[in-house]
Amino acid sequence: MSITAERKAEVIADNARSSGDTGSAEVQVAILSERIANLTEHFKTHKKDNHSRRGLLKLVSQRRRLLDHLAKTDKDRYGALVAKLGLRR
Repeated sequence: MSITAERKAEVIADNARSSGDTGSAEVQVAILSERIANLTEHFKTHKKDNHSRRGLLKLVSQRRRLLDHLAKTDKDRYGALVAKLGLRR
């Protein structure tokens, strides 16, 4: 269910704004999207895992808040990120 260190490093490298960037909104949204995708796959086989479903809802709302912040502060970065990650907005 969790994201491996190697995969997390790949996601950070793909979405970082500069070298060493691990905290920008783009990187955080990309990592959350990866974790959400992993949990979604988990629920296809474990339909009654409601404890993890609560965690999924928290991740989705955290990603939503980050995207709202990015949309409010920089529309261009927001649009590029949504297009790159393939999010429905």
